[in-house]
Amino acid sequence: MQEQYRTVAHEGAHEIEINRSRFICALAPAATEQEAQDFIARIRREHPAATHNCYAYVIGADAAVQRAGDDGEPGGTAGVPMLQMLTRREVRYAVAVVTRYYGGVKLGAGGLIRAYGGAVGEALDALGTVTRRRFRLATVTVGHQRAGRLENDLRAAGRSVREVHYGESVTIEVGLPESDVDSFRAWVADSTAGTAELVLGGEAYGPA
Repeated sequence: MQEQYRTVAHEGAHEIEINRSRFICALAPAATEQEAQDFIARIRREHPAATHNCYAYVIGADAAVQRAGDDGEPGGTAGVPMLQMLTRREVRYAVAVVTRYYGGVKLGAGGLIRAYGGAVGEALDALGTVTRRRFRLATVTVGHQRAGRLENDLRAAGRSVREVHYGESVTIEVGLPESDVDSFRAWVADSTAGTAELVLGGEAYGPA
């Protein structure tokens, strides 16, 4: 599995002008292909008078799903360079739509490729990206008398505390790099005088 990936920090748009044509790149995180397609449809509704609404998206930490569309531009001059910019920047779970309002000057195939790819690149720079790293989920169950201090120690140590549940006992869900599992197990045992139970779960991605 991919150890980490980048994704779009937040939804937003960035505009550039090339030879009187406006290129507006809208970016958004997308957890699924359906989310990406819904975003594309929404941007098209917001720009019904645009000459083109071209798109590209990458879903999956390993970039398993990749799609691109030229929306009437010459084949391979819009969606593909947009997709290449996303994959070159190692951006995943993200969708880009570049809306073009034609300004009267033809750019040629090379100019279109540079314009559409560049619009995505500039938008990524303007909006920013975040890195998400693969974690192993671990659940620590401990008595109420030790839970508060343990949670504080976990946060102070920079651990990724994902959820805390209070019941008859307290369960704290933590995200761990795989390489830290053994040392974390020993740390929990030492911190709770052996009274805590540690159960390892599946894997997920979280902030790096």
